[in-house]
Amino acid sequence: MCGIIGYTGRREAAPLLLDGLQRLEYRGYDSAGIAIVDDGAIHVVKGAGKLSVLRDGLEGVYPPGRCGIGHTRWATHGKPTTDNAHPHLDCTGAVVVIHNGIVENYLELRAELTARGHALRSETDTEVLPHLIESYMDEGADLLTALRHTLGRIRGAHAIVAMSKREPGRIVAARAGNAGGVVIGYGAGEMFVASDLPALLPETQRVAFLADGEIACVTADAVEYVTAAGAPLQRGPQVVPFDPVTAAKGAHKHFMLKEIMEQPECIMDTFRGRAIFEPPAIALESVGMSDETLRRVSRVMLIGMGTSMHAAMLGRSYFERIAGIPAEVDNSSEFRYRDALIGPDTLVVSVAQSGETVDTLEAMADAKRRGAPQITICNTPGAQSTRVADGCVLTRCGPEVAVASTKTLTASISALYLLACHAGRARGVLDDARLGELIASLARAPGLMGRVLALGPKVQEIAHALAGYEDFLFLARGAQYPMALEGALKLKEVSYIHAEGYPAGEMKHGPIALIDRTMPVVAIALDDGTRDKMLSNIEQVRAREGLVVGIITEGDAELRGKCDEALELPPYAPLLYPLLSAIPMQLLAYHIATTRGCDVDQPRNLAKTVTVE
Repeated sequence: MCGIIGYTGRREAAPLLLDGLQRLEYRGYDSAGIAIVDDGAIHVVKGAGKLSVLRDGLEGVYPPGRCGIGHTRWATHGKPTTDNAHPHLDCTGAVVVIHNGIVENYLELRAELTARGHALRSETDTEVLPHLIESYMDEGADLLTALRHTLGRIRGAHAIVAMSKREPGRIVAARAGNAGGVVIGYGAGEMFVASDLPALLPETQRVAFLADGEIACVTADAVEYVTAAGAPLQRGPQVVPFDPVTAAKGAHKHFMLKEIMEQPECIMDTFRGRAIFEPPAIALESVGMSDETLRRVSRVMLIGMGTSMHAAMLGRSYFERIAGIPAEVDNSSEFRYRDALIGPDTLVVSVAQSGETVDTLEAMADAKRRGAPQITICNTPGAQSTRVADGCVLTRCGPEVAVASTKTLTASISALYLLACHAGRARGVLDDARLGELIASLARAPGLMGRVLALGPKVQEIAHALAGYEDFLFLARGAQYPMALEGALKLKEVSYIHAEGYPAGEMKHGPIALIDRTMPVVAIALDDGTRDKMLSNIEQVRAREGLVVGIITEGDAELRGKCDEALELPPYAPLLYPLLSAIPMQLLAYHIATTRGCDVDQPRNLAKTVTVE
């Protein structure tokens, strides 16, 4: 999670920026930097490594100036080097930018800018931003207008903060999609910008949060808010209590909602520095297994429980369809009763967000006794599963406080996708062209997830209408079947409503007997190769007066007409479509539960980490 901080006011900016970045170190990063505007010049200090290295290098002599921005970066495009670290300058050193997100069309923008004579010095996607802003300012636009025009040129989800020496004392900040938060902090004769509340709370408790498509133009004494189209917004600060829990929740009422909304950024954090775009490569830093070992593997066994098992079910598809290795899935609690025929030629991949789930650890111990190589997918550095396995892929989501897993689901799916790509590359199955396509598909996920999160108000309306029902059925096929199971699980966990997930082809083998007007059916019918079969299943539900909530692809008028309610998702790669379909079901469970007055963060009878069998 990239950390962002900005300051303009009466005090020297550099010490405040470094302190703010230090409070954001929990987010993880591999390079850091600050930029200060002073006396008609921009002073940039940055480098690879931890913030302490940057601070020690300054030896207490900070660049002067009362307006500046700072950033901690986790690499996506380009290795963690000084040139690739943020902030980034334009050609003339007049514009400086820090950024969280991925510019999905950066290659075409880079080619365009280079053809127009711009000199880009880094390997990053971010560097196109200051050059775009520069070009608009050269045409006469002010900094705010130039940033608005730049937002219109880039694809993806972004948090962008920029300054220009042509407008000293001014910082502009924009949020497009849900790649990361932007918080404005109000002081007395000074203002702050940050990616998260903890960076601001020691300085101010008066804050305002930017929503998708909003821009703030910040000076020491005022903040101007506009939409990306330039329409003015009326916005004032709110006062947040100075306590760690409130700081962690940010603008959200519950941790569950916050963690649902964090998913685009979590996906980016999972593949930062691991998915290399040019030339295409996968760099998994702690996988703990040689390419030779992966080439010897004849099958993969994936294990997990609950939400983690649903992620593992998708992992099976990834290993088979990306890496070309036969794969199977088992529930961790049942695995050790199989007396499984595994050994050195079977790769065991465990999935557990906490890394402390006792049944999964017992299954891992059994696999270890049988000599199977193991990799674990985990969100907790140093957890027991990471010590038992030969290697791990950390999802790097940060703490997940709500008991019901949300962001760790989609991050685990992304980690499994990367691991399958890594295995496919090691085994010679993926050439550069195919690997490049797979990486590019994953890079699109955060922006598309941001678009799906914008369906929140529509999901809330549907939830209010359905909150009185006591039984639900979730149907899907193919890669979406694990998401049907997950949708049912989420609803059970947080709303205490009985729900079942089924492969849609199984509906006629029993569940169809339950369908009537009292049984809402959530049907995942996306354009992923299963759409036509799902249409047939929806017709069968309608014939029995079942109420259908369809999760469909944008523009599918035929399916929309067959559903009582429809949530339309943007088109996407079939293998990764579950990253999008998970979100409306998480939101549906959340809003139904809050409508029913349930404690969504701590549901009854449940614990975050299951340490008993």
